[in-house]
Amino acid sequence: MAEKLTRRSFLKSAFSTATAAAAATALVPGVARAEDDIVIKELKQPWGTKLGDPVDKHPYGMPSPYEHNVIRRTHKLLSSGDMYASVAMCPIQDLDGIITPNGLFFCRDHGGTAQIDPNQHRLMIHGLVEKPMVFSLEDLKKLPSESRIHFIECPANGSAEWRAPQFDTIQFMKGMMSCAEWTGVRLKTLLDIVGLKPNAKWMLAEGVDNSHMGRTIPVEKALDDAMVVWAQNGEALRPEQGYPLRLLLPGWEGNLNVKWLGRLEFSDKPWHAKEETSKYTMLLPNGKAVQYFWPIEVNSVITSPCPDKPWTHLKKGDLVEIEGLAWSGQGTIKGVDISFDGGKNWVEASLKGLVLPKAWTRFSYVYKWDGKPILLSSRAYDDSGNVQPTVGQEIAKMGVEGIYHRNAIVTWEVKANGEVHNVQIRKPLEEIAKKAGWRK
Repeated sequence: MAEKLTRRSFLKSAFSTATAAAAATALVPGVARAEDDIVIKELKQPWGTKLGDPVDKHPYGMPSPYEHNVIRRTHKLLSSGDMYASVAMCPIQDLDGIITPNGLFFCRDHGGTAQIDPNQHRLMIHGLVEKPMVFSLEDLKKLPSESRIHFIECPANGSAEWRAPQFDTIQFMKGMMSCAEWTGVRLKTLLDIVGLKPNAKWMLAEGVDNSHMGRTIPVEKALDDAMVVWAQNGEALRPEQGYPLRLLLPGWEGNLNVKWLGRLEFSDKPWHAKEETSKYTMLLPNGKAVQYFWPIEVNSVITSPCPDKPWTHLKKGDLVEIEGLAWSGQGTIKGVDISFDGGKNWVEASLKGLVLPKAWTRFSYVYKWDGKPILLSSRAYDDSGNVQPTVGQEIAKMGVEGIYHRNAIVTWEVKANGEVHNVQIRKPLEEIAKKAGWRK
């Protein structure tokens, strides 16, 4: 005779099945019990005993109020003195997968967030072209479009760490980056329409916001994978991401991906704009500055654990998944290694999910926590042969004055109590300088 199925016996059966399935995997977070007080009490909670919100309460969906701490954050140290020329950092420690929600995508403004009427916005293409033209948003949307997943990273991401650890939080260390699906038209399609003249070697991309920020870009990139985009993650760009149009240069520094794009001018010479002379240059140890170094280097960081997501809840002997992000503007991530002793020894991590060129890539490693202190590092490499350098290797080549394109290995000190802190593993600066042959 079949046993009568009650709510309690159903829960017990369901939890028993789920526990058995979980036990067959490497990670079992805990033993679920049908008699657990929380499980029984939840059956009487308001969300299970009365109607929820009507489906038309929020015409534009909202996150759960319980996720109120998952937000972009700003810091006075990373601002010009106000919040008009500043950056809002992405909470990469709280994200899953490789797509950043639009409301959390990092934001960098130079003159505030422009609010532009799309019906009055135009894109002008002129200079060394056969047919100078002006395009409306609707004109652009009539052309063949495509969607691609790419990250955007500010070249100053990690800039506060160039001399020594400054922030004990991953959001302020590495939050000047995000990854999304972008929809728009290939810039090459537009250039085929207007016709580039043979002596057109450089392109100026300029926004129509308060700062009218402009950057010089070689024609080779414009004809390669550059896009003019109007949508992000399936919806129109948000104002802080350049609504209604922005330039997308996959894999190249974020400042080049001009927002509120209004003008593309072609010339036989670069413009030497403010954002590529007084800013976005790298001072080397010999006193010279590097200019026009656009691609983002291979990089990685462990997001769990991190200072924002410690292991203080773990017990000795627990299995835990170490997880992180890797990315490269020069190709596709080929692999990531993890070290538990500050870089003396390495083990290979697993890549998980989509592995795409010039996009975030997730990596993970299952680890048995023994309650002993470790120095946890990650090292990425891509299919172009680039390997993420140590802090010492980076300093030997680039010095300590430049704040851009810092991609050295990040190390977390995980203490016996599970606390996580930002540290650097490197030799004394004098030893680095002597080996690199810096001038006195």
